[in-house]
Amino acid sequence: MAGLSEATSGLLRNAWADLGGEADLLELVSLSGDEAGLLPSTLAALPAMLAAVAAATLAASVLDGARRDGAPAPVLVDAEHVALAARSERFARDGESEGADLFAPLSQFWRTADGWLRLHANYAWHRERALRVLGCRDAPESVEEAVLSWRGEELERALAASAALGFVVRSSREWRAHPQGSAVAELPLLEYCRPGRHPDAGRVGCGGAETGQSAPTRDPPGAGIGHAARKAQRAARFRGAVGAGTPRGAVGRGRRGGTGLQAGGAIPLRPGSRRPAQRHPHLSVVTLSAWGSAGPWAAMRGFDSLVQCSTGIASAEGDRGNPGTLPAQVLDHATGYLAAASALVALAGVERGEPPRSIRLSLAQTAQWLTGAGSSEREPPRLPRPERFLVSLPGAARRVDVMGPPGTAGDLKPRWTSTTELGADPAAFTMP
Repeated sequence: MAGLSEATSGLLRNAWADLGGEADLLELVSLSGDEAGLLPSTLAALPAMLAAVAAATLAASVLDGARRDGAPAPVLVDAEHVALAARSERFARDGESEGADLFAPLSQFWRTADGWLRLHANYAWHRERALRVLGCRDAPESVEEAVLSWRGEELERALAASAALGFVVRSSREWRAHPQGSAVAELPLLEYCRPGRHPDAGRVGCGGAETGQSAPTRDPPGAGIGHAARKAQRAARFRGAVGAGTPRGAVGRGRRGGTGLQAGGAIPLRPGSRRPAQRHPHLSVVTLSAWGSAGPWAAMRGFDSLVQCSTGIASAEGDRGNPGTLPAQVLDHATGYLAAASALVALAGVERGEPPRSIRLSLAQTAQWLTGAGSSEREPPRLPRPERFLVSLPGAARRVDVMGPPGTAGDLKPRWTSTTELGADPAAFTMP
């Protein structure tokens, strides 16, 4: 593992072991580029991203070797490229518009009567539900006054009961003492079901970078389709970029424009429909969730920014009593790469005649993996030039500029050839 820091090496070893990879293959991984000032954080934000990308790229190399009946090729990961990929949504352009803000005005930290809570109101239905719970106008000053009248955990429960999104900022100690924190502590980074047993959480999706929860109020039709999880996008795009599921070299953007993630499955499903793994037992299934498969929050919705609050990350990244955030949506992106790695390793196993695998990941498990790497002093920030790694793709209506996929494995260089418009493709799971 030439050039990797101790933190990156430790995280990569842990992830690769959980993936079931052979330990000696880690010697194929090398790092290039200067890490200084990239994704500055008190936690191991950059090492986690480097480890996740390295794991996914190594898994692609293993799959490529299995398809060629040869040995995996050496893997090279560029630190600057990975740091920019972790912020890729900030650099995406459609040829005309500038990048949009990641968060709506109400999607921020708010003081409660006894601490802090973060709302997520990027989608109109979540904003409206939160305002109903708070009983106030859609204005920051009104929300500020309303939230301040609540104790944090009481508001957290009230929001959850109304299918709104808001979570208390907890320290790592408070998270470990919480029933959900205790449940997640018992989980590995990646969970495997027995061969032939596919995870089936049976939950309802709600769109965005969250996964689902059965709730008294339903989201609008198609909400789980039009707003695919960022981690699902990352996983699907990386698999597509390396040609997984297609002949070697026949690679594309990697994700259709109308399909998103539902909790407990990778496609939107109608009530009562049979899940793909039940209809097609040869499938390997990768399941993503916010809070893990166990504990009282197993069916709760969650976004990267909210999981950061509960798991002690926002507290660790804060300053002078105020909560903070990671320098990128690291939980989303790292979980996406780990999901891609899981799928690629599963495909490699099938190539070797092994049975399909079923793997479960969650943002909370990724947060546990990240925080377990320890903390350090935050470095002064440095932003490398994104132009080095941007690629232009033909879209359905106009050119799209995006951050290219990082990592190479020998002559296997992940790439995309085209993109599509959000919602342009049918919300359907296609089987060969």
